[in-house]
Amino acid sequence: MSDETTAEAATGGTGWKRFSLALIPALAGAGILVGLTAQGSIAASFAVSGDNFKVSADELDGTGFAQYGDIATSADDTQHPVAVSVVDDAELSNLCQSVLMDTPVGEVTLLVNAGQGDSPAEAENMVIDVEQLSGDAEFSNMEIGRDASTLENATGSTGEVGGFGQQADTVNITDLKQTAWSVNAGTFKLTGLKLNVKPGNHECF
Repeated sequence: MSDETTAEAATGGTGWKRFSLALIPALAGAGILVGLTAQGSIAASFAVSGDNFKVSADELDGTGFAQYGDIATSADDTQHPVAVSVVDDAELSNLCQSVLMDTPVGEVTLLVNAGQGDSPAEAENMVIDVEQLSGDAEFSNMEIGRDASTLENATGSTGEVGGFGQQADTVNITDLKQTAWSVNAGTFKLTGLKLNVKPGNHECF
């Protein structure tokens, strides 16, 4: 099963109550903080940068999934409609993250790779602000259309009262490709980490 979701800007004060994510949930896949294994609790709210980033993985296998609509805000107050995607525990095989940046010497790509072979990257309590996702997904005990304020997950992340939400006990996504604005997590373990800065466009996809 394959699907792709782009969150579109809502109009009016109750827009997110009509935020119908007809998606194969835009999961968590991406959790990389450039080149670090981060431990502890990370705040779930901060101003996002002006650049989104791409993440791909051959496979994401996770437990404790939830999703709802929200807005990510840049430091200049630009608002980005997103699907907030939560996963309590995840393993990501052949993980890639890329950020394409404009610099005085032209385009430059910051590229991070981890989790190759039999040692996938691992993440706990991830919260991802996803703009777009594609892949082949399978969920167990899926609940679609649950009130976003009642979602259950280890991070305690929930949406507005009356808002659209969905959750599942487990999630598996293969051929994951997603564009996101931010990621939070309690812990990242990036086995076989490689970080490169390359002139030109060398994004994950």
